[in-house]
Amino acid sequence: MSTAPVFSEVQKINPSAIIELFTLQLDNSLHGATTIYRFHSGSNLNANGEIVWAGNSYQRFPIEATGFAYQRGQIPRPKLVVSNAFGTISAILILVNQTTAGNDLTGATFTRIRTMARFLDAVNFPGNSNPLGTPDPTAEFKRQIYTVDRKAAENRDVVEFELAGAIDMAGVRAPK
Repeated sequence: MSTAPVFSEVQKINPSAIIELFTLQLDNSLHGATTIYRFHSGSNLNANGEIVWAGNSYQRFPIEATGFAYQRGQIPRPKLVVSNAFGTISAILILVNQTTAGNDLTGATFTRIRTMARFLDAVNFPGNSNPLGTPDPTAEFKRQIYTVDRKAAENRDVVEFELAGAIDMAGVRAPK
């Protein structure tokens, strides 16, 4: 991971767009699998489908992630609202709950990755050429890694999760 190219790009007069990518990784001891789900909430220039960055495909999926900012010295407790229109998240929850006793996604690792459009893989653009710059799989802002603390709500439209930092989990003390 290298933040220097990203900060250099942000300081330009006309920087490329910030691309927000998400990963959700299950924990084998909690969920019975180590599956990694990759998704993004936007679109790309190549048929508004998946975004490929660092060789990984991120599927387009309606998602709203908020609350990442530090305020008055408090550790952020982000909220994640994911569309459940096609029952995709409910299907993942049902699968996880079959292997664990109703654990939902509690304990899964959620990572927010931010990079710039300039650094996306060339396959995202028409003609397989990035017109904004050279692809760089290491150019990204500092990753924000959280743990799913609990499922706050689930209905046919959305599923809402509350996230917590590693030090903000119940029963965790610092230093360990």
